[in-house]
Amino acid sequence: YGVATLDDATSIRQAVVDEKPRRAVVLGGGYIGVEMAEMLLERGLAVTVVLADPLPLALLDEDMGERVCAAMTSMGIEVVTCAPVKEVETADGRVRRVVTEAGGYDADIVVLGLGVRPDADLGRDAGLEAGDSGGLVVDERQACLFQDQVWAAGDCTETTHRLTGKRLSIALGTHANRQGRIAGTNIGGGTATFPGVLGTAITKVGDCEIGRTGLSSREIEKAGFTAESTTVESSTRAGYYPGAASIVTKLLHERDTGRLLGAQIVGGPGSAKRIDVFAAALWNQMTVADIAGMDLSYAPPFSPTMDPVTITARKAARA
Repeated sequence: YGVATLDDATSIRQAVVDEKPRRAVVLGGGYIGVEMAEMLLERGLAVTVVLADPLPLALLDEDMGERVCAAMTSMGIEVVTCAPVKEVETADGRVRRVVTEAGGYDADIVVLGLGVRPDADLGRDAGLEAGDSGGLVVDERQACLFQDQVWAAGDCTETTHRLTGKRLSIALGTHANRQGRIAGTNIGGGTATFPGVLGTAITKVGDCEIGRTGLSSREIEKAGFTAESTTVESSTRAGYYPGAASIVTKLLHERDTGRLLGAQIVGGPGSAKRIDVFAAALWNQMTVADIAGMDLSYAPPFSPTMDPVTITARKAARA
């Protein structure tokens, strides 16, 4: 089963109800892969997640990905890393086993979470320009390059990263929705522009929440920035308040200027949406010192006196 539409998800749910599979293998450890693993586990299946990469959620830094992997393992999900798939064996028209370079894994159902690439064949066949990522090249109005009466938006297009200025393809519903509104406004005679992206995203697997925005350490090195990293473990609520959970916050900032370049969060319930504070700071080119001085809210049910956002930024500003 692939997972690209709501109907795909409905088909998987129906198969679990009707066929009562006992063993599931999920191929891929991106957003879709970890979410599908959680869903199948909650429905009583033994779940194995098979990755070609060393860790799930490859857009995270290694130390943060290790925390996600540990959370998945503690839930009872088997995580197999560095194991490219060679074959999915079938018998009587049904999957029976996934064979990888690291061994074989029995399966009654296999779910694909292998990522996406731009489906721009219609545009390319019509003579529209495509970029290195395979997505159609559009301007800030979502008009196609050299064809200003042809418009494109969403996963079939390239967009500009606000930090690097590079064009890339990021398949996120938030971007697609906003780009569609820009294109629609301009088709209707308006004057709207799309300002680029930071790649802000959140997900969860079990009680482990994950958020990221901006650049990872690998992306920072590739872009040629010189950066420092700061990681702090804190609490989602005041420590004495019931339900407080651990939250690990990592900031990446430019060494000379202190400008924030990226942020990642892994923690318990109440963690992930804090990434939006960092996304807003990135959008406005703030430094870690600026973030440390922000007037953030406090009440024991929601955060310690000093929020993890503030604590990490203060530590980074002193670095």
